[in-house]
Amino acid sequence: MDTAHAPAPDPVPTRPAPGHVDVWLVRPPLPGRPPADHRTPRPPGLSAAELRRAASFARPADRAAYATAHTALRQLLGGYLDRPPAALTFVREPCPGCAGPHGRPAVIQAGGGPPLHFSLAHSRGLIAVAVAPRVIGVDVERLPSPETVEACARALHPGEQAELAAAPSGERRAHFGRLWTRKEAYLKALGTGLSRHPRTDYLGSDLSRRPARWAVLDLPAGPEHAAAIAVPGDRPDHITVRWLPAELPYGEDVPYGEDTPYDEDAPYDEDAPGANPGGTATRSPRSGSTITRSSR
Repeated sequence: MDTAHAPAPDPVPTRPAPGHVDVWLVRPPLPGRPPADHRTPRPPGLSAAELRRAASFARPADRAAYATAHTALRQLLGGYLDRPPAALTFVREPCPGCAGPHGRPAVIQAGGGPPLHFSLAHSRGLIAVAVAPRVIGVDVERLPSPETVEACARALHPGEQAELAAAPSGERRAHFGRLWTRKEAYLKALGTGLSRHPRTDYLGSDLSRRPARWAVLDLPAGPEHAAAIAVPGDRPDHITVRWLPAELPYGEDVPYGEDTPYDEDAPYDEDAPGANPGGTATRSPRSGSTITRSSR
């Protein structure tokens, strides 16, 4: 794997070019810490509906994770669109199944301009925001326990079930994580979510059996998580994966993608969340797309 250092970022993100995808990762507050260590992102950027949703979670860690995810989303999209995060208005596109107002989330772009699509996902310990000039879905999942894999495998496509059963026992958690994140990313990009049964579509390792005219790719997300994106049409030419600085969702005035002392290969319960210094460019044999992993 070739290693390259990515250039320093602009103070705010610039729109991804055609054929490019930006993925941003951020660690929410760690569960199990004393309540005093659970900082809450500054609320003015969140809408009343988002604040109500955050308050509806019973566990402090879940409230903080939701608020962090949606604050980060507003900060990033505000940077891309050159608008205050609090001024953004989100809507739902029509559902592809029933045309009801519960399809893909979208942001209203004042003044027109080229489309900017996004997708948000969060799991225990990790948040992902994907941004692209075309429809996109992203998913991230913490690797499940062997018991959860066993219980949920029956929801997979029969071909995926066969691949999972054939995987070595020590690799089944990671294999299931890859299958499930590909599936959820695809269903989110499709606009149906899990209203379309997970068993319907094959997202396993045989690319020729996957949905036609869709690209579904695995992403680097550290040793404890799996992540994937899905886009309609051709595979992206370039995917940039960056770690957001831990301070950004809390309203601190720091550049996007600034270095922080997180080691991507450390376990999730490491004390220092943040970004992985340096960058790595790889050509994935599964995707044929260049993936740059960067903290800048």
